[in-house]
Amino acid sequence: MNRIYLDYCATTPLAPEVFEAMQPYFTKHFGNASSVHSFGREAKVAIDAAREVIAKFFGALPQEIVFTSGGTESNNAAIVGAAQSFSKPGHMITSRIEHPSVLQTFQELKMRGWKISYVESDETGMINVETVAKTINAETVFISIMHANNEVGTINPIEELATLAKSRGILFHTDAVQTVGKLGIDLRELPVSLLSLSGHKIYGPKGVGVLFIRRGVKINSLLHGGKQERERRAGTENVAALVGLGKAIELRKNEQESEWQRLRALSQSFLTRVLELYPAARLNSNAQSRLAGVVNLSFPGVDSLAMVMSLDLQGIAVSNGSACSSGSVEPSHVLRAMNLARERANSAIRFSFGKYTTEAEVETMLRVLEKILEKRTSRPRSREVLVAA
Repeated sequence: MNRIYLDYCATTPLAPEVFEAMQPYFTKHFGNASSVHSFGREAKVAIDAAREVIAKFFGALPQEIVFTSGGTESNNAAIVGAAQSFSKPGHMITSRIEHPSVLQTFQELKMRGWKISYVESDETGMINVETVAKTINAETVFISIMHANNEVGTINPIEELATLAKSRGILFHTDAVQTVGKLGIDLRELPVSLLSLSGHKIYGPKGVGVLFIRRGVKINSLLHGGKQERERRAGTENVAALVGLGKAIELRKNEQESEWQRLRALSQSFLTRVLELYPAARLNSNAQSRLAGVVNLSFPGVDSLAMVMSLDLQGIAVSNGSACSSGSVEPSHVLRAMNLARERANSAIRFSFGKYTTEAEVETMLRVLEKILEKRTSRPRSREVLVAA
């Protein structure tokens, strides 16, 4: 049985070019980048080269790029590091649709005396700039809003939100794990203070990421014990992974625009076909402002977990929410925060396509989906959604 992977929001396969770039740093160039001999210098040169590539990709300075173990650490480092840089607890703002690595970190800060406000999204998962503006008060020092949601794919107005924060002298962090390599991000124009990304979402290795810290922004380090990363993140560098991340970013620079157009057409065609198969299906994201290749749909009358398992038995991988909460019998926190009816939330499936997704795979997916829907329920006849192209 040929397997079909349609869960690119959870993780992506390692690009062959990335694997090839990494290989020498597992065996031949294995030195510790902190060592002064030639083995160490080779590793240091490789890290610096990766940093340069990533900085150039974003229009950032190399010294603004801090390597981490991934998106979770980057989010924690940004939020806790910023909090620790202040002399006393103040007020922070986030949303209820954030990744758990953001939400749980804010919960921890709340127990330490910080005042945390959670802004609501609309029913498509989008955060309104005016809502955030009304939540700001005299004690607000930090705002964290994700660039695009990992479950429904809705893209937030980050430039406007970051501009608002900057105008009030407030630090602004965005979790851009789902948008790096998909949307153009120019940090010379986008006034964020801090930005998180993860390698395994862009065909790079797992266990590596970046926290962008704009020059002049001061945050405390979470990890101590070494002078790596300009004393902002202690620990011996994973050289092979950093090389891989640099190569993955380099590849995305060349592919980003064409891949966006291809995935947008593929996902729109898929969405149209699904609505023909099951007219009562509901799109759970913003029709105009969502990531290409991400389609989150509810199938009223169908249990999402049962659907995921049925598709898996046919060799097709999809998701019924964030990979971080898989196995949960409750609707995802994102869909709950969007105030979806329980039946709609419980029947939601996320299909996410990527660079290796083919039209033939999508056709196979549609055939299998039709058979599963026919078995699990009589198809509702009323069409409840019209989706804009």
